[in-house]
Amino acid sequence: MILIRNGRVIGPAEGLDIKADVVLDGGRIAKIIPAAGQGKDGRIGDTGDGGENGPDGARADDMGADSADMHGADTYGADTDSAVAGSGPYAQIIDAEGMIVAPGLVDVHVHFRDPGLTYKEDIRTGAKAAAKGGFTTVVCMANTKPIVDNKETLSYVLEEGKKTGIHVLSCAAVSMGFKGQELTDMEGLLAAGAAGFTDDGIPLMDGAFVRAAMEEAARLDTVLSFHEEDKAFIKENGINHGKVSDKLGIYGSPALAEDSLVARDCMIALDTGATVDIQHISSGHSVEMVRLAKKLGAKVWAEVTPHHFTLTEDAVHIHGTLAKMNPPLRTEQDRQMLIEGLKDGTIDMIATDHAPHSKEEKERPLTVAPSGILGLETALALGITSLVKPGHLTMAQLMEKMSSNPARLYKLDCGRMEAGAPADLVIFDENRQWTVKGFESKSSNSPFLGETLTGQVVYTICGGAIVYGDGE
Repeated sequence: MILIRNGRVIGPAEGLDIKADVVLDGGRIAKIIPAAGQGKDGRIGDTGDGGENGPDGARADDMGADSADMHGADTYGADTDSAVAGSGPYAQIIDAEGMIVAPGLVDVHVHFRDPGLTYKEDIRTGAKAAAKGGFTTVVCMANTKPIVDNKETLSYVLEEGKKTGIHVLSCAAVSMGFKGQELTDMEGLLAAGAAGFTDDGIPLMDGAFVRAAMEEAARLDTVLSFHEEDKAFIKENGINHGKVSDKLGIYGSPALAEDSLVARDCMIALDTGATVDIQHISSGHSVEMVRLAKKLGAKVWAEVTPHHFTLTEDAVHIHGTLAKMNPPLRTEQDRQMLIEGLKDGTIDMIATDHAPHSKEEKERPLTVAPSGILGLETALALGITSLVKPGHLTMAQLMEKMSSNPARLYKLDCGRMEAGAPADLVIFDENRQWTVKGFESKSSNSPFLGETLTGQVVYTICGGAIVYGDGE
């Protein structure tokens, strides 16, 4: 067993935000033991000191703690104040004083480049980067070589993922060969373990094909994730069409390219009843369309990357190709509309779109270099630095966007903080400043390299095992 002592325990799905001890046993959360005075009449979450999102009705016994636990007593028989690692029931004790203990982060959009492009990243190094960033579950995209449009490639990814220490899942392709013409065997791929379906990186241009895909996804009750950029409006991808592209003498990629496909797919989702994830949303107008689609009753979800809510197109002047991604960084107005979408729930999730590339690739000219940046190791800190510290989101809301909501979308057994839930946790110091100096990833293509951020992961625990510890 592992005892995590004196942390601020946040469970967004449960409305939990209290100071407590957490006991892990057998890969599960055994108990959450509130500190003395952390509730009224047996309630959890009513801290009396402005704790976020604390429900009036969540009782201590719902968290696996009885009336004795409310006063800090440990029902396993050892006094939590005197227990030491290696004695009594605990194999290890982690002092989380001044830190936050939350469900492990879940990223529904990563590229681990394995198989076929492992000079950029592989499943092992991608998982190490994820663990360092506080992620215990990731969903890989299907744009590998070969593409994950068959059971054999899917099986490879899943089996390699089992060797990493975290949960590595994978989407399968919507279309065979990413050609947008023939549906994959969705039913068979689901049975083989696919988390959902996406042709991410290649927009689906045929509306009739998209409708057929959504109808099949609705029948199977699975998730479709869409990369929304109509190439008909794009001359050079990765750079926003605007003031920066004008100065560079290129046309770039206008927001219209994204907006047009988001509008189409929101309406097809409404018509078919399919569950759809709008990936890496970047345009304020697209946020408005997702907001309308949700109001109309469409099962539309939206994800935003940390780089899109932190940076604007001006970053291209500073970082060059390290600020090139699809869709591109857009205007300050767009950035503010993304933040408003996060605040009001229009945008459900924060996902990194972790996209490693080699140094040589990113040193090519701006219009030739591939799009994409790293994201896993800086995501939490960017969420704290850009969203929590300025007051846009509470810490509980950030955890909802980075853990419980992604888990809900894919119906995963994670993202929870309650007795019996998987022991997948992140422990972090929300106030610790650190400078981005290097990565566990094979690649280093990040515009945040050298930046000082606030909020650092101290431990990542997956299945009750420590997969990342401070200084490792």
